[in-house]
Amino acid sequence: MKTKLLSNLKFGAAALLAVAASNTFAQETEVANLRPYDKSGINVFEAPKENDAVFNKLKVRFGAGFTQSFQGLKHENTAGGLYKITPGFNTANANLYMDVQLADGIRLNLTSYLSARHHNETWVKGGYIQFDKLPFKGQFWSDLMKNTTIKVGHMEINYGDQHFRRSDGGHTLYNPFAENYIVDAFTTEIGGEILYRKGDFFGQVAVTNGMIKGNIDSLIATPQDKNIHKSPAIYLKAGFDKQLNDDLRLRLAASYYTNKSSGGQTLYAGDRTGSNYFMVMEKLGSTATAQFTSGRLNPGFSKKVDALQLNGFVKAKGLELFGTYEAAQGRTKTEVDERKLSQYALDVIYRFGNKENLFVGTRYNVVTAKLANVAAAGTAPAIVYNDDVEVNRIAFGAGWFLTDNILLKGEYVKQQYKKFPTADYRNGGEFSGYIIQAVVGF
Repeated sequence: MKTKLLSNLKFGAAALLAVAASNTFAQETEVANLRPYDKSGINVFEAPKENDAVFNKLKVRFGAGFTQSFQGLKHENTAGGLYKITPGFNTANANLYMDVQLADGIRLNLTSYLSARHHNETWVKGGYIQFDKLPFKGQFWSDLMKNTTIKVGHMEINYGDQHFRRSDGGHTLYNPFAENYIVDAFTTEIGGEILYRKGDFFGQVAVTNGMIKGNIDSLIATPQDKNIHKSPAIYLKAGFDKQLNDDLRLRLAASYYTNKSSGGQTLYAGDRTGSNYFMVMEKLGSTATAQFTSGRLNPGFSKKVDALQLNGFVKAKGLELFGTYEAAQGRTKTEVDERKLSQYALDVIYRFGNKENLFVGTRYNVVTAKLANVAAAGTAPAIVYNDDVEVNRIAFGAGWFLTDNILLKGEYVKQQYKKFPTADYRNGGEFSGYIIQAVVGF
């Protein structure tokens, strides 16, 4: 009896130690100030700022995003010669995230694309170190970092608010629709950002190399542009974000980006994963890898760009309104005059059900832009864009979160191309149809 009692006590003690060890391990594997990759990360913009996280030792967290799409789109134009498309499954996309708590208040992120439309092989999107504390002794540094976050690395730049709601390779869980804006302001650049938050207000200053990758090559002068100096990109952001009461949240933000002389500016062409509308409005002979931006419009501001984005977000119980106004101007190295674009977009989303696990919504997006006059292939005359072209889209979406990590969503979309010259194959262009996506994020 005594032996059995001792045996039971030993078993109970071992069980308690196992539970304690598992709890300790769970606490030690937490990574602070990280935007969640699951449903709880929706409507989170800049990464949270918490200063009371306890650091015990280096901690590593892995996350992922997976998206499988079924597409039923059709397209048409005036001249014909479009790629032949039929309903079917698109290439599955996948992302891998590694977040490491290196030290107290210091986090590292590395994001890799495991599979994407543009690159089917694994490759790195970028990485950065985020400082919410600095490893220096003294009250001055503690006071400085109480409201400050510093990010340095080769990273997705924090220009505008729309990039927090877009689809990024395999991680499409934040986006209530299948695809991003027609003009998609997203790029990765090498540099640093300083974000300061005080109460409900925030402001950011940042500088980068102004290019999507490292580059030590000298620029080459052209007859139109003798400037061979590579300028850094500078961008600013400021805003207001307040939970007014239990049912109402308001956020307003303004961002400005400028790069006066770049060797390859990609503010509107920095997504290397690809559009979620496969092969729409592409020519015969195109490939999904080479023509990976189907349905988007790139203004081609590769040498110089100035851009402004204004965003407004309101959430009243289950109703969300997210609006964007964007204005930009720029040119290539073979142009003298700058061209302009403007973009408007409005998302109206209603989330309902248990823990808002269901949603329906609509998006309207319109772009007007002056495109560069370009020479067609061979000896054909140049396509002359005397006036602004217009692209507009309306989309209707719905989704169901089976769990916080699993989302099934669908979209019906119609997009039209207007005022394109007769020589441009997009003249009279239009596509419409549906997309269904199964998404996992954790």
